Amino acid sequence: MVRAPGLSVRLKLTASYAGFLLLAGTLLLAAVWVFLLRYVPTERVVDPLSHHQQLPPLGGPSRDDLLRAFAPRAAAVFVFLLLFGLLGGWLLAGRMLAPLVRITDATRMAATGSLAHRIRLPGRQDEFRELADAFDAMLGRLESHVAEQRRFAANASHELRTPLAISRTMLDVARKDPARGRDELVERLHAVNTRAIDLTEALLLLSRGDRGKLPHQRVDLSLIAEEAAETLLPLAERRGITLEVTGGVARTIGSAELLSRMATNLVQNAVVHNLPAGGTVTVRTEAHGGTCALRVANTGPRLPPELVPTLTEPFRRATERVRIDEHAGVGLGLAIVHSIVRAHDGTLDLVPRSAGGLLVTVRLPGTP
Repeated sequence: MVRAPGLSVRLKLTASYAGFLLLAGTLLLAAVWVFLLRYVPTERVVDPLSHHQQLPPLGGPSRDDLLRAFAPRAAAVFVFLLLFGLLGGWLLAGRMLAPLVRITDATRMAATGSLAHRIRLPGRQDEFRELADAFDAMLGRLESHVAEQRRFAANASHELRTPLAISRTMLDVARKDPARGRDELVERLHAVNTRAIDLTEALLLLSRGDRGKLPHQRVDLSLIAEEAAETLLPLAERRGITLEVTGGVARTIGSAELLSRMATNLVQNAVVHNLPAGGTVTVRTEAHGGTCALRVANTGPRLPPELVPTLTEPFRRATERVRIDEHAGVGLGLAIVHSIVRAHDGTLDLVPRSAGGLLVTVRLPGTP
C-alpha cells in the first residue's frame, strides 16, 4: 500500500514532550499571575514615616517593577524548556521506540522469507515485549508450518511419482514384449491407478480438513463408530481379528462426512497394523462433562515411544511390513485424522500399549 510521507512517531513524540513542557510552564506562570502578581499594587507604596523623619523613601515595588524584572527571566526559562523538551524528548522517544525498531526489522526480514530470526527482547514485561513475544511465537508457528508444508509437498511428490513410474515401466515392458499377457498388464495398471487415486483423494481430504470451514451438524460418534466397524468387518474377519464396538451416545458438532472418515481411518489402521493376525480391535465411545471421546485400541507389536509422536505426520507408517498388503494405504491415515480432529477443535492422543499395539483417543467438544 502506497502512503504519503509523514512525520515519524519519534518526531511526533518529541513535539508532544516539548509542547507538554511549554504548557506546564505557561500554566505555572498563569498561576503566579492569578495568585500573586494580581495582588501587587500598580503604584509604588511609600512609607509615610520616612517623609516626616527625612529618610530615603521606603516601600514595596510596584507591579511594573516586578514584571520588568520577571519577564526576561521567564522568557529565558521558556526557551530553556523548549530546547530541553526537544532534546530530552528526542532521546527519550528514541529509547522508548527502540524495541519497535527491532520488531519492524524482524518483520521486514520475515517478509523476505527469513522465518528463523527471533526478536527476543530482554527486560521486564511491557506492551512492546508482549508484542515481541507474540511475534516470536507467530514466527515459530509459521516456520514450523512452512517446514511441514515443504516436507509434505516433497513426500506427496515422491508418493505420486511412484505409481506413475510403475505404470510407465509396465507400459515400456509391454511395448517391448507384445506377447506378454494383456490381462495381467491391465490388472496391474488398475491396481497402480487405484492407489494413485486413493492418494489424491486423501490429499484433497487432508487439505479440506486443514481449512477448518466445517458444517455445523449434530453428529453421534457412537453411530459413526458402528458404521466404520461394519464397513471394515469383512477385512477384520479375513485377518482373523476380533472387532468390538462398545460405549454410549457421544454427540458433537461438525462435519458428519469428515468425522466418518476419521473413524474409518482409525479402525482401518487398527486392523491393518494388528500383526500378527488373530488380534483384537476395540472401539469405544463415551461422553462426560462437556467432551465426548472415541477410543480405538488394537493389539500388535510394541511400538517405540519415540516413534509414536511422528505417526500423525504425513507418509509416516508404524511398520513397513504393511506396505505389501492390499490395504496398505498411502501413509496419510493418522495425518488425516489429526487434521480432522484439529479442524473440530479437538485433541488426538496416541499412547503405546505396554502389551503391544496402540491406543488412540480422540476428544471433541460435546453437545447435549
